[in-house]
Amino acid sequence: MIRRTHFRYWLPLIPLLALLAFVYWLDMQVRRDAAAADYQRHDPDVIVENFHATTMDQDGVPRYFMAAHQLRHYPDHDSTEVDLPVLTMRKAAAPDVLMSAQRGEISSKGDTVLLRDDVRVERKAAINLAATSLHTQYLRVLPEQNQADTDKPVTIFSNSDTVHAVGLQMDNHMQTLKLLSQVRSEHLIHAKK
Repeated sequence: MIRRTHFRYWLPLIPLLALLAFVYWLDMQVRRDAAAADYQRHDPDVIVENFHATTMDQDGVPRYFMAAHQLRHYPDHDSTEVDLPVLTMRKAAAPDVLMSAQRGEISSKGDTVLLRDDVRVERKAAINLAATSLHTQYLRVLPEQNQADTDKPVTIFSNSDTVHAVGLQMDNHMQTLKLLSQVRSEHLIHAKK
């Protein structure tokens, strides 16, 4: 009889303990789902319209300019995407090099700019340098080193010359272009009248 009496006192706690265990289990499920949802989110924390930035050298002279129709920063990867970027690289006593594309990405440290889709590079004529334009679908730019490269097909136009190649290394500081493979050149001769 004594055992039945003790059991009777504990009997109301059994459903309460079951309810507590169920609430704990449910809380763990909700937290796990919320953590997974937060991890998969890729929302920008900053959006800038008509973005413009200038980087100066140690003497306060502009080295390069960056502009874009829209800039978006994503905190999950610390990545930055830009729409219609235009990058202008400067070098003393040399013409500016203007690079544009449909879209681009800027590394988290800002030391690498990836230009994608309809990439165009323009350099105006200067003394002993003809105006040059370049077209490709991808270009990796290292603004601090004044360099750019690609492993994609490239077309270069200069005066009456057209050069096609796959892969390119450009050094604006040294004013050199190195074509990597499958180089073909066309030279148009203008007939005199």
